[in-house]
Amino acid sequence: MNPLRGPDGPDGPDATDATDGPDASDGTGNALTNDPSRFIADFLTSFTDDILRGEEDPGTVVDRYHAPGFVQFADGNRIDREKLVAHVRPVRKNLIAGRVEVHEALASGDLIAARYTLYARMRKQPTATEVCFFGRFTPDGRLREARLLTRALPADTDGAPARTE
Repeated sequence: MNPLRGPDGPDGPDATDATDGPDASDGTGNALTNDPSRFIADFLTSFTDDILRGEEDPGTVVDRYHAPGFVQFADGNRIDREKLVAHVRPVRKNLIAGRVEVHEALASGDLIAARYTLYARMRKQPTATEVCFFGRFTPDGRLREARLLTRALPADTDGAPARTE
């Protein structure tokens, strides 16, 4: 079962077309290596949407997108399942809208490297963060491990990068 396609699997009532979300092995080829920019954008967008708009417990959503025992390091800080769940709880309350812009991405096998910008409109202020991402995914599209280097960018009130005109 692809955990990103809903609890009933690819043919159940929550199924989506393979092009609607990340799927590392979609039957028509490997989405991760065929279009890594789309894969990472879909993964991040779907995860964020499920966290923000869903009624599910954040732990359930985290488990759907992350392999058991996953670990990621963001700017040297180790983040495991429990820390990620603790992080997404306040995000759910404070994030109004967000989007991702993938600037470049490369993939080989289950590995992906990407540089992207996350734009977020929070309740108090907008943010923009450039991310250099190096990750490994399972065949069903869940994140197994990741290393992220981030850099805060100036943001306008709409969450877009500040204009330098």
